[in-house]
Amino acid sequence: MKVKLLVRIKEITSPSSDVIMTYLSDKLLQINPKEVAREIMLLLRSYVKVSGSSGVAIGMSGGLDSSVVAVLARRALGNRHVIGVGLPEEGVSDPQDMEDVKRLATKLAIKFYKVEISPPLKALTSVLPLYNSNELLAAGNIKARMRMQILYYIANRRNALVLGTSNRSELLMGYFTKYGDGASDLAPLAGLYKTQVYQLASYLKIPRRILDKKPTAGLWPGQFDEEAMGVEYQLLDLILYGLENNMPEDEIATALKISLKTVKKTHYQMVSSEHKRQSPPIFESC
Repeated sequence: MKVKLLVRIKEITSPSSDVIMTYLSDKLLQINPKEVAREIMLLLRSYVKVSGSSGVAIGMSGGLDSSVVAVLARRALGNRHVIGVGLPEEGVSDPQDMEDVKRLATKLAIKFYKVEISPPLKALTSVLPLYNSNELLAAGNIKARMRMQILYYIANRRNALVLGTSNRSELLMGYFTKYGDGASDLAPLAGLYKTQVYQLASYLKIPRRILDKKPTAGLWPGQFDEEAMGVEYQLLDLILYGLENNMPEDEIATALKISLKTVKKTHYQMVSSEHKRQSPPIFESC
């Protein structure tokens, strides 16, 4: 059932096979948000039922992706089967984000927990060898993994599945923490590019305040997705679409009127992060 549903979602979100890949435009990424939402909700219901779980748990950041997942889960399963968890860090997380999370959780009438990660983070980093807060990426990854550890504990206590909130653009670019925000039992948005998530969010009537936010992973002050990846999502998604459909790099650059260097850099990030999307290899002895 899971495979069939995922295939149908891909069919809904992909253009027909007669599209000539000599051009790239936003029309290629247009989806039917009503149908996509229906398929994702069907997938959620089926997966929860088959797993014998009582519901799902979602890490809610106040951003677009986690808000979309929360709304879809609430519609699919009902408020009693959805747990929202806010995991802010004092001095780093924007307080307004947590206010937006609380407001959405209240609107959805779901169970909500707020867990401040600063105390356990301080305890852990105080005993870590080689720890250096100035090494932003390594330090940020600790935060992402700590958040997922807390989320899984709460999910375990409530016999719930953890829903991931990463979208296809982030996954293809490796813009996630392995065993952190990249970990989950089910990833409802993994088949959708970021621009498609925006389309889905508009259909679901996600609050305008959340829709208008500048996307960020929130691991350190001033961190924003598009700046970290070096290209805006609207352009990035078309580059990724071209690459996934085996369009030559120079044709993508020409079609989008951008430098070949930008396309090559994106392609390199996509290829070099492949290990993050794969299960650890298993070597069998002869």
